[in-house]
Amino acid sequence: MAGELHDGFVPGNHLIEAYGNGGFRFASMSHKGSIIVMSSGIYAWTADSPADILPGTLGPLFDAPKGSIELLLVGTGTDLVPLPDALRQRLKQAGIRSDPMSTGAAARTYNILIGEGRLVAAALLAVA
Repeated sequence: MAGELHDGFVPGNHLIEAYGNGGFRFASMSHKGSIIVMSSGIYAWTADSPADILPGTLGPLFDAPKGSIELLLVGTGTDLVPLPDALRQRLKQAGIRSDPMSTGAAARTYNILIGEGRLVAAALLAVA
């Protein structure tokens, strides 16, 4: 089912080294498909489109210790797509601000903010 996580997980805090061609490079590895990036690690995420970005598909974000994520950058593909109201409300209830943007902008912003020591996570849809 689109939007679910699967077994892929790389522990640790990593920068996004590259994106495109349907995947990402991080931790000197490459991954085809979408990812969720947190300070605890990077999760493979089967989301294929903005329609797959729903509260139920972002489990690790909601399972993270309260206060460990202040901002979620959401890479919605090649274009900015607003987040569904239900997701924005669920994130707000969890104390997480959200900022949707294109995947490229989200990956670059994530790297900057993590370098500043911010409590940030990213949900990034893969782009061609």
